[in-house]
Amino acid sequence: MARRALSPAALAVVQAVRAGLGGEPTRVQRVRVACSGGADSLALAAGLAWLDSHEPDPLRQSSAMVVDHGLQAGSAEVALRVVESLRKLGLPAEVVRVIVDATSPDGVESAARDARYAALARGDVDVVLLGHTMDDQAETVLLGLARGSGTRSLAGMPANWVTPHDGCGVEFVPFGQNGGVIQWSRPLLGLRRATTQQACADWNLQAWNDPMNDDPHFSRVRARRLLPILERELGPGIVESLSRTAALTRDDADFLDWYSNRRLQMIDVSDGLAVEGVANEKPAIRGRMVRAWLQAQGVEWLSFERTGAVLALVEDWRGQAGAELPGGRRVVRRGGRLVLQS
Repeated sequence: MARRALSPAALAVVQAVRAGLGGEPTRVQRVRVACSGGADSLALAAGLAWLDSHEPDPLRQSSAMVVDHGLQAGSAEVALRVVESLRKLGLPAEVVRVIVDATSPDGVESAARDARYAALARGDVDVVLLGHTMDDQAETVLLGLARGSGTRSLAGMPANWVTPHDGCGVEFVPFGQNGGVIQWSRPLLGLRRATTQQACADWNLQAWNDPMNDDPHFSRVRARRLLPILERELGPGIVESLSRTAALTRDDADFLDWYSNRRLQMIDVSDGLAVEGVANEKPAIRGRMVRAWLQAQGVEWLSFERTGAVLALVEDWRGQAGAELPGGRRVVRRGGRLVLQS
């Protein structure tokens, strides 16, 4: 990019990316920015490229990845155009084609996200930057409210987290761990979508508008359309308020999860989960202990109803046969313990 004064929007993006990269690295950081070509991720990539050009760091090796989900006609051509734009910014870029399970019971959006994150975690990478904004956070919280979700869902998307280097789909551990992990960061969570759009315009970048972002079949699109109505009816600041709710709720959820895991570590689980150890806890802790215990055995996610069925074996024991779980597994109560059966 040409060396010239940054516009307010572009400056906000650059400052956010700089903060998202953290302090001075002590080793080489291979930074990968995920870019779909939309205004948010394109502004994110441009901000990283500006830092590489104007504040170069010999320990930072930047690149970009465009994930082609293959869900739309012409997606390959779009991906190549995005790569060309990224290379003009000075970022080495590549396209990775993934296969999305369109029949996934969790929906196409979830399946696409899992495939995308798995692709972004491949190869030589230490840090992955994602382009979600405050508007995305507000939509996430609104969807959680509409679904009647719990504290963790209302906490929205984390700004930073890490996963083992072999991929996603595991329990996240605190950001900043060293070695063997990928650091994931959403530097733009504090910025509105309008800021990234303006930054792209100021940098003379042509963003791609994904038609799926206007498809009302997707619940997130419907939530996005609802936010302006809420602003009109309840007053301005709804997006900021929902985003603030996520931040406050995340602090609570992080503490409750930490405390629940500590309590779980004090219980012998070698032959199953001791019912008494769970029953003696407060209701807010019991479900978390059960989910953490099951997660450690490969049960990655439980719905509210499934969690309740497992807890009924603790709180309302009447000799029931057990609680059915995804994948044909079942939790039964035997000799004062919860036991997972395949």
